[in-house]
Amino acid sequence: MSDPITRITTEAAPSPAGHYSQATAWNGLVFASGQLGVRPDGTHSFDASFEEQARQAIENVLAVLRAAGCGPEGILRVTAYIVGADKWPEFNQIYASMFDGVKPARTVVPVPELHHGYLVEIDAIGVRGAS
Repeated sequence: MSDPITRITTEAAPSPAGHYSQATAWNGLVFASGQLGVRPDGTHSFDASFEEQARQAIENVLAVLRAAGCGPEGILRVTAYIVGADKWPEFNQIYASMFDGVKPARTVVPVPELHHGYLVEIDAIGVRGAS
């Protein structure tokens, strides 16, 4: 019999604004919901620069994964949605600096727009206890 699904919540990342969990965990896997550049206290930063939004979104994903017992080395896959393919090189540089040598599988999807006018959204899948 498999483990029950666990709902993950942390105050280190913004509370969900809809009907979803910050993350769910099952059988050692952690599935982090898409994170925008919303600050952990719930205030919006949609008027911030692309870099500031990207850094906040990555920090939010990492905080949710940490709350589930998954550090950066346990991240298996990341999907990033960015407004405009021209932002790809900048995103790649920010991402590499924040992941500090950890290289999960990754997909970057250029999109025309995101909720509230944000410029980046990131989700991830990780595994608990990896080191």
